[in-house]
Amino acid sequence: MIIKTSEFITSAVKREQYPTDEKYEIAFVGRSNVGKSSIINAITNRRHLAKVSSTPGKTRLINFFLINGEFYLVDLPGYGYAKVSKKEKASWGNIIESYLNSRSQLKRVVLLVDCRHKPTADDILMYQWIKHYGYEVIIVATKSDKLSKNDIKKSEKVIKDTLELDGDTNIIFFSSVKKENKEVLIDTLFQGF
Repeated sequence: MIIKTSEFITSAVKREQYPTDEKYEIAFVGRSNVGKSSIINAITNRRHLAKVSSTPGKTRLINFFLINGEFYLVDLPGYGYAKVSKKEKASWGNIIESYLNSRSQLKRVVLLVDCRHKPTADDILMYQWIKHYGYEVIIVATKSDKLSKNDIKKSEKVIKDTLELDGDTNIIFFSSVKKENKEVLIDTLFQGF
């Protein structure tokens, strides 16, 4: 698929603020600073479509981006950032859970993990949550430009073992800087739509 147009539509906290046009949605979720906004900008070829911050924990809302007038990419708040209050963390968790719990339009969830580190307890919980709600999950290991090919193989094993992925689950290694595997990711995201 070729992404021809992409536009920011709205930010939301509550269900009443979500788009109501029934278009399919693909959500991106992951730890703060894992590169959710960067990956959305990379695959849409728009440097400033999703706001990128050097400070983790900046995305506190659910952001909806309309692609080719047909689908939404949805940027969910990051989790696991240590320098926010427990109350704020709980609020983000509620925002994410409410969204996952109520969206018939949501067809796939992209779980982003940093390929340089072992997935955290929060990553494991998020993966289990996605599976619990019955969504198709795509695992994307970000920041792959920072690893050698040999280290990528090691990282793949660590991610698979830690998340207890079955043998059929693929991990897409992606670099927002070099746009490695961009076409593979786009094809996987929109397959069957």
